[in-house]
This record gives sequence, C-alpha cells and structure tokens, in this order.
Amino acid sequence: MMKKALIIASAALLLTACGEVDQSMAGAKQDAAAFNGTGKAYVEPGWKAGDKASWESKLKARGQYGQNEYNRVN
Repeated sequence: MMKKALIIASAALLLTACGEVDQSMAGAKQDAAAFNGTGKAYVEPGWKAGDKASWESKLKARGQYGQNEYNRVN
C-alpha cells in the first residue's frame, strides 16, 4: 500500500514538472531607443535627448577614449 502511494506521488510530481509556462512577449512593455534619454538631469554635456547622431558620436568617443585599454595604458 505504501509503495503504491509512493509511486503515484512520484508520478504526479514528475508530471507537474512537464508543464510549461507561457513565455511570449504578449502585453510586455517594449524598451524605447537609447538615444531618447531617460528624462534625468544627469547627462553628458553637449548631448541632447532624442538626437541619434549626437548619441552615436558620444558613444563612439567614449569607446575610443574612455574604455579603450590601449589608450589608457602607458
């Protein structure tokens, strides 16, 4: 009797693990473009929110001078 109950309980546990939760993007909020800004006052001087060309030039300059290890190391 105990063995039969254990088999039924383990089968039920294994079958519940087979269920899959819906992972679609239905109803999810989509992100805005990065160059639109966040609305905060702390931004890079010379950059205007919503200006894609300015965003790209600031990002390129940051990659060349601020995050390029070859330029930072003597």
